[in-house]
Amino acid sequence: MNTLEEDCKDFTEEQEALVVKSWNVMKKNAAELGLKFFLKIFEIAPSAQKLFSFLKDSNVPLHQNPKLKPHAMSVFIMTCESAVQLRKAGKVTVTKFALLETIKEAVPELWSPEMKIAWGEAYDQLVAAIKTEMKPSS
Repeated sequence: MNTLEEDCKDFTEEQEALVVKSWNVMKKNAAELGLKFFLKIFEIAPSAQKLFSFLKDSNVPLHQNPKLKPHAMSVFIMTCESAVQLRKAGKVTVTKFALLETIKEAVPELWSPEMKIAWGEAYDQLVAAIKTEMKPSS
């Protein structure tokens, strides 16, 4: 069984630097970006709203829901901080496309094919870490 350290070997220092640089810009606006992130998830997979008890019977538009924004902010921060701390074993699961699109919109002046690959690799490594942790030990 691979360790998380072995699983993360494909996440290069250059990719880590791109992730850290863009996160340092984005975290100043984490509340708004977190909400955008969740709105993208719900746009891609509307049925995901059913997973949140505070959204099930709400008639309030998603972007105005008083419980969604703080939840979205905490998940977005945890996701990005985990990606930044990847070499130290951060882990969280999110929708990759929604995360990449949110980051692209948050830092368009920094966005590049290399940054997309870096964040994509960070996400993939997080998923690999989660899968490793979820495997039953025998």
